[in-house]
Parts: sequence; C-alpha cells; structure tokens
Amino acid sequence: MTSDEVEALAVDGLRWLLAAARDTGDDGGLGWPVRPSDDEADPMLYHGTAGVVPVLLEAWRHFGDDSYADAALRAARGLAGSVESHEDDSLYFGRTGMALALRAVHDDLGDTAAGAAANRALELVRSRFDGTRWGELFELMGGNAGIGLGALLTGQEDLAVQAMEPYARTAEQTPAGAQWQHRPGAPARMHHISHGTLGIVYGLAAVGHATGRKDLVELALAGAADVVSRNEDGPDGFLVPHSDPHHRPDVVERYNYGWCHGPTGDAQVFRLLRDLLGDPTPWSSLADRCWHTVTHSGVPRRLRPGFWDNNGRCCGTAGVLALACDRIAEQGDGHGFARLLVADLAAHATRDADGVRWSNVEHRATPSDLEAETGWAMGNAGIVRELLRYVRIGRGGDPAYAFAWPDQPVPRTQATDPIRPAGDGVAS
Repeated sequence: MTSDEVEALAVDGLRWLLAAARDTGDDGGLGWPVRPSDDEADPMLYHGTAGVVPVLLEAWRHFGDDSYADAALRAARGLAGSVESHEDDSLYFGRTGMALALRAVHDDLGDTAAGAAANRALELVRSRFDGTRWGELFELMGGNAGIGLGALLTGQEDLAVQAMEPYARTAEQTPAGAQWQHRPGAPARMHHISHGTLGIVYGLAAVGHATGRKDLVELALAGAADVVSRNEDGPDGFLVPHSDPHHRPDVVERYNYGWCHGPTGDAQVFRLLRDLLGDPTPWSSLADRCWHTVTHSGVPRRLRPGFWDNNGRCCGTAGVLALACDRIAEQGDGHGFARLLVADLAAHATRDADGVRWSNVEHRATPSDLEAETGWAMGNAGIVRELLRYVRIGRGGDPAYAFAWPDQPVPRTQATDPIRPAGDGVAS
C-alpha cells in the first residue's frame, strides 16, 4: 500500500470513530462507548474516551485539521465530568489515565479547564492510597506501577515514588531475581508488561532513574533478571510463558506475542532499560531477540483458531506495528515487517458508507466476529494512531507520537530524555 492509501484508511477509521461519539450532557462534551451498541460512554484510557483523545491529537497534528482538535476539546469536557464519579484510580482503567489525557489537551490545545480537571483527578488518586496500594490489582495496567508512571509524567515525583516503594516489601525472591503477585490470592505469577513482572520493572526503572532512587532501579533489575531467566526461545530469540503456573489454561494461550503478554511488550521494557542504564548492550540484545521471535512467529497470519485473532493495540497487530515503527526509527530494519502488518490491517478492515472499523475474532463463539470497538486497546483509536505514525515515518517525519504513551519509550533518535519527551513530559 502507498502512504496515501494507508492515510486514506486512517481517515475513514477516524470518520467511523467520530460518528460513534456520544454527547455527555449540557457541557457540550463527548464520550465514547466501548462499542457503538453500548448505552453509555466509558472514560477509561484502555478502551474508552481517554484512549480516544491521543488519536484525536495525533490526527490534528498529522493533518492540521482543527476539527480533530475540537473533538479532543469536547472529549476533555466529557472526561472532566467523570473525574469525581469514576471509582478506579489506575492508569489504564481509572483516573490516572484520564488525567494524562486531560493534561495533554491542556498542554497541546491550551485548555485550562482540562488542566484543572487533570489536577483534580490526581488529587483524588493521591487521597485514595492506603499505604500499599489503590485496589486489587498491583501491576502496570490497574495498579501501582501504572499510577507511578502517570504521576512521573505529570511532574508529581513524590506520588510516583510513593506508588513504587511498596514493591520493595512485597517482592518475592526467586532463584534468578524477583517477582510479584498481581492480585491477592492469585496462584499464578505473570511475567509480562500488562499484568506482570516486566510492567512493574518498567515503573520501577523509570521512577527510580528520574528520582535518583537507586534502590528502585536495583529492584527493577532483579525483576528483569527473573523474566530473562525464563526464556524458552534459545540464544537468538526471547519467548517467556504467559504465567507460572499457567493462568486459566482453558482460555489463555501458554505463549503470546503481542504487547500485553509477549515479546512485543517485553521489547519496550528492554528499550527503556537500554536508554536508562550505563551499559546498553545487553538490553539492546534482548530487544533484538524479542524482535527475532516476533518476526519468526507467524504473526500476523491466522495460523490456527485462537492464534492472532486480534487487530488491536493491546493484544494484536497494531501493537506489533508500534514496535516495528520504533525499529524503523532507531535501527532502520523494520520496514518490510511494518508493511506486512499494515497490509494485514487493511485486509481485515470492514469498509462501508460509515467508514472503516475492525472486528476481532473469538473462535469459541458463534458468530465469531466480535462487534467493532472504538478505543485504544481493541479498536479504532489504537489502530488509527499507529497507521498515522507509520505514514509519517514513511514520509520522513517525526517518529515520536503527539501523545507519549507512558510505557513506550520515545525513539532515542528523538528523545531529549528517555522518560520525558520534549516539552513537559505529557505531549510533544
């Protein structure tokens, strides 16, 4: 596909996404439901309104079209109305992620009301800490590690440290390093970025480096060592099981390849450690090994029922495209695989008069095609954001995003600081 064709696909994806928005009330705000058939808008970064804001800012910067900025401003009004009522405080499911989206609208578009709402959201997050955690989950997506990253990116370093310190007293020593229980009573220990050890490693390393807390960095290294010791793909690759003991083996594959529980996400952690630590060589090698495994896995082909049935950013093709574009930006070796991923996204797109959307597959259900989603994790927002970046990189543009995702390092050819991108750390 030409750059123009990919760009046109993204435009039609944006058109479908904007049509799915809901008015949130008399304030003129907008909100997005997870699926168009849902009754209410969802504020979450993971699959709701906060996760739509980044692609709106991306589209505004990419096209220079103020209609996308206007939609982002209205989305911020909708999010501001949810700050008090939403019950979760985490990065992907709660107020911390909402605060990041609101702060980005403030910084990029000058909306002081959005900035005030972001501050209020983080005040509430701070007030709800019980001394160890914020809720049941205790990892990156729903727990302390994600809250620490969000606090760091908004300049609240004391809150970031407060979020990460409990990992020192809850670490479980292993023969190779350390691991953590992701929720109380869970027998399995997960290893990857979304709910497992490497997500905690990312938070510990980022916060520890930024605040001069060497103890947190050392704890991050212990967690990374545990996961590295579990590699089952030899000296050239990197593939670690989803969890030990295997969590829900009737539902969850033992090995995954996406951002959430596979080498795609693992590589992002190793990229961060490469940028932060004095000796980048071992971490660069591990990131290369992750890339080797992903590119030799069969992705994005649907090799069997249950293998690679997702197009999205969290568990599917768009998340791998994000890493491929990082490879292009930093090493120049991801072009061919990126083209393959983009062609696959185009082949799986549903196109009609409403625009373009993507449906994921659940092979155990009838019908197996799931309803298209709007958000970052499984839907249009996450996919379109990666397509726009792919086009921009292909045309020689800036490989950094308009909104720096908390757990994806800015390409080092562009970064002034591996933790905080240019500007104030929320948006470039």
